[in-house]
Amino acid sequence: MATTPPPFTIFAIAQAGRLEFEAVLLAASLRLTNPEGAPRLVLGEPQPGPLWPQDPRISAPVRGLLADLGAEIVPFESRAFGAAYPYGNKIEGLLALPEGVPFLFLDTDTLVLGPLSEVPFDFARPSASMRREGTWPVIELYGPGYGAIWKALYDRFGLDFDSTLDPGQPDEYWERYLYFNAGWFFYRCGPTFGRRFLAIATAIRDAPPPELVCQPLDPWLDQVALPLVIHGFGGGRPAFPPGLMDGRITCHWRALPLLYARESDRAVEVLEAAAAPNPVKKVLKTYEPFRRMIYQGKGAQVRALFDRARLPRREQVIRNELKRRGLWLR
Repeated sequence: MATTPPPFTIFAIAQAGRLEFEAVLLAASLRLTNPEGAPRLVLGEPQPGPLWPQDPRISAPVRGLLADLGAEIVPFESRAFGAAYPYGNKIEGLLALPEGVPFLFLDTDTLVLGPLSEVPFDFARPSASMRREGTWPVIELYGPGYGAIWKALYDRFGLDFDSTLDPGQPDEYWERYLYFNAGWFFYRCGPTFGRRFLAIATAIRDAPPPELVCQPLDPWLDQVALPLVIHGFGGGRPAFPPGLMDGRITCHWRALPLLYARESDRAVEVLEAAAAPNPVKKVLKTYEPFRRMIYQGKGAQVRALFDRARLPRREQVIRNELKRRGLWLR
């Protein structure tokens, strides 16, 4: 008999600027596609402090709309990252979640396309998004290879390296090594995951192993630390069927021009339905990229440029074409 997964919290980061408008689309799409029994949506909001030269708090009109859409805003303090590395918000924000409650982290640039109840999360075995490219490490001609770099990290934190390898992939090919997109990940307790994530990420930032001496850590630090955290808690590559997360149930769109260029018809349908109600439209139109892409038809122009069945293999090719045509709006 199938077991019912425990109730869980969806956690995302929202703050002044682009992320607050993305959070509106996340909340509106969740409400649209999960009208009954939707998970609680918690938005972590960084607070003003010495690591934020400008106030990062959500603006009043967006805050009110998010509350109307059922989102709960929870403040947290930035003590390790702040404006110097805003991706660190997803690490420090986890500490504001309640102890012992399973969570699913989603980047705000995510649409919920279907019932999350259909995803068989095993919250005791953490995992994360496999929709990624081989962005890190950057292999230098005379430097260490993938295996040496990743093994140095696992050794640094006392973790077994060999058990993380995908034996179906060849040596020194990036997919052989455990590497995730940090656009979604989950575990059975937010603060427990956050404390380990924070410890590993700051240790790599402040005292990286010698094998990392030439490696860029901005913006990749979160995705470098994430596999170590997940493996340390007994997790790994997703155990549930592919095509649910980053597929039929969620879409991590990252930039609206990319959504219109390459994502499914269902993703565009949910985006435009979520953005249509007048209260949502009134707020989203104040953010120029959303106004032009969604409400002034630029998104439809982008969609007409690309054949979804024959997309370029590299995302950069799509970006360059959109920039050339003045359609890269973010």
